[in-house]
Amino acid sequence: MRAAIENWLLRHWYGDSHPPWYLRMLEPLYRLAYQRTQKSASGEPRNYHPGVPLIVVGNLTAGGSGKTPLVIRLCELAVELGLKPGIASTGYGRDSKETLLVRTDSDTRACGDEPVLLAQRTSAPVVVAHRRIDALRELADMDLDLLVSDDGLQQADLDRDVEICVVDGERGFGNGRLLPAGPLREPAGRLAKVDYVVTNGKWRDKPEELAINVMELRADVVRSLDEAHEYSVEDFRNLHTGTGLHAVAAIGNPERFFLMLESLGIETSRQVFPDHHPFAASDFDSIKAGSAIIMTEKDAVKCRPLGLQNAWYVPVSTVLTGEFEQVLKEHMAKLTGDKI
Repeated sequence: MRAAIENWLLRHWYGDSHPPWYLRMLEPLYRLAYQRTQKSASGEPRNYHPGVPLIVVGNLTAGGSGKTPLVIRLCELAVELGLKPGIASTGYGRDSKETLLVRTDSDTRACGDEPVLLAQRTSAPVVVAHRRIDALRELADMDLDLLVSDDGLQQADLDRDVEICVVDGERGFGNGRLLPAGPLREPAGRLAKVDYVVTNGKWRDKPEELAINVMELRADVVRSLDEAHEYSVEDFRNLHTGTGLHAVAAIGNPERFFLMLESLGIETSRQVFPDHHPFAASDFDSIKAGSAIIMTEKDAVKCRPLGLQNAWYVPVSTVLTGEFEQVLKEHMAKLTGDKI
């Protein structure tokens, strides 16, 4: 049911049809609520800062845009500089409201799928909390040089040193409307106030005057869910030519994953689940016996405990231009001063 609602909204947000009148009527109410949150934030002093340089990586749209891969790359760049980064998240979609230090083997139901993926892919401590500020407070008590917030661009009471907005290059801002009539969490003019705009792939409808940095996600290998086997994309494709391959995705833009598989020459049937879907073994009951299952790395962290047979995932690496990476490193060095 949730997947059907998401698909219905996406058709109106990113398709040719206009959103229904009742969604358009709710847009001014959302705008008013957004404006009020920008003026005050309940329960916290305005402009809280953790006391450690803070980079916020967010987006303007509902749904996935590629924030998590960029957070991973930022942590890698920080480590290259000899810095110790930490990551704050609310763990969207998790069952718990506790403040937790995420381990590589943490339960995704308690911590969220993206925080567990971040813990697995980086050397950084990851803390999730119901309130993002609580996660930052926990990290501020650790011996860290730099903090990265996965999301939080819209959090008005959070003072930050750097803002990075990630835009899905393929989707852009859709119809340009605010929620729920469109995908925007805040007006598009907000882009002019961030430090860096990063597009996940080329942004076809980019405003001419806007300076952007393009991010590409590269897939070189395919790994088994149990981590026992790894093949190059070419070898995996050759091994599964003519066999049943079933792709599943529970991410903000599943079509991006399916198109990536196509570009790699991997032909599959497809099945879409809602973003952050908590997978269960029964979700795979309808797949034809003997078919291989292929999924994203974010979905793999949730499916690994299910004991699926012949299941694979595609890890991706984030590719930025050398020039932009140098700019980011110089900015980090300036923020951390004599730490380097």
